[in-house]
Amino acid sequence: MAAYTAIDDPGLYFNTVLYTGDGASTLAITGVGFQPDFTWIKVRTLTHNHTLFDSVRGATKVLESNLTNAENARANSLKSFDTDGFTLGDWDNVNDASDTYVSWNWKESATAGFDIVLYTGNATARTISHSLSAVPKVIMPKSRSATYEWRLYHAGNTSAPETDFIVLNQDYATTDNLGAWNDTAPTSSVFTLGDGETPNNDGTTYVTYLWSEVQGFSKFGSYTGNGNDDGPFIYTGFRPAWTMIKLTSGTDNWVVDDNKRSTSNIMQNTLFPNANTAEYTGSAYGIDFLSNGFKIRNDDGQYNNSGGTYIYMAFA
Repeated sequence: MAAYTAIDDPGLYFNTVLYTGDGASTLAITGVGFQPDFTWIKVRTLTHNHTLFDSVRGATKVLESNLTNAENARANSLKSFDTDGFTLGDWDNVNDASDTYVSWNWKESATAGFDIVLYTGNATARTISHSLSAVPKVIMPKSRSATYEWRLYHAGNTSAPETDFIVLNQDYATTDNLGAWNDTAPTSSVFTLGDGETPNNDGTTYVTYLWSEVQGFSKFGSYTGNGNDDGPFIYTGFRPAWTMIKLTSGTDNWVVDDNKRSTSNIMQNTLFPNANTAEYTGSAYGIDFLSNGFKIRNDDGQYNNSGGTYIYMAFA
């Protein structure tokens, strides 16, 4: 852990939980350690979509990180957020009999630097309030009532990140665009939207997930690849439990690793937020989770192109 942190137990605010589906109409998943406000589920063994749920929109309301689809209400998806986890219905994407799943869970809390905000677009440059009391490093809005891309703000995305966005549901490189954030950096109380159709289309409803850095718990930054198996070391100040990485200088998948699907170094169980594919397991990919950061242990372009620029999110 870092020399100072406001969070003594990271597991009270973020946790990865694995489970096996049973296909029943009700399946209670416990062991999260808290009542989650944001739960992201992916079946590990099949080509099903990633499914994202949050307590602000309400249970049963599905978004998919690999699709542009509007919000879909499914009564047999995630049915409730519970004190130590969540309850599922019999939808294949979250509870198919005998299939294995991963769930990534966050608690909404200014202490942990995570906020969920709802708003309606108006196609006019404007500010939206948030409750982090700190400058957000990642802003992830998604249209609920219309089909639009997931356009993300990331503080490590170029030297002027407020002028750019990166798309979660695609493998695209960074795009320079005034319409997303109005070329205005977020502050400790607001983030700014431009007049573009995403993420501020007139009359469209949106949900936005925002994260700020908390020492010893979360880190959001960038690194440059070197193109060999002895890849770069990225300092976070804590041992990561979860990382998400994206090449921004070129076209390649988003990649997610965690310490529950891979329990020891080298971490070699990878999922792709922009694709519905099953989990990849093998030596072509791999990173080490270390006591104070992570080290890339592969030369694959999704992690480590020579001279490539990458952004990351990491949680303890």
